[in-house]
Amino acid sequence: MRTLVIAALLVLAVFVLWGYGSALPGVGVAGQPSGVGTSGALDNVRARGAELGEKAAVAGEKIKDAAHDAAITSKIKAKMALDDTVKARAIDVSTDGSTVTVSGTVRSRAEHDRALALARETTGVTTVVDRLSLLVQP
Repeated sequence: MRTLVIAALLVLAVFVLWGYGSALPGVGVAGQPSGVGTSGALDNVRARGAELGEKAAVAGEKIKDAAHDAAITSKIKAKMALDDTVKARAIDVSTDGSTVTVSGTVRSRAEHDRALALARETTGVTTVVDRLSLLVQP
């Protein structure tokens, strides 16, 4: 989680620095000369600032969504780890919005049902996709 936030901040910093470089007087996009004089430079700076603001907002939403998905996944995995019926290390949980996919191998029907129940009863989950397979023991 911490790594994701740091990576997002670095990406945002690169966008901001790149934006300042292209808005400097006498320098156009990608370092090309923009001509002599500064007429329209303020408009260019404002337009560039608005564009960067929109990109930052989109990046912020993506980070928020990723953090929300990670929180739901962590809650479910913690419930499974604390449950005596479920072998949490053999089960993978992935979240996309409010849809959770549970996959992996379980040893019994009771473990299968309990793993799905733990996912379904988690706050924020509306749909659980069952991709669990039952290990048939000889």
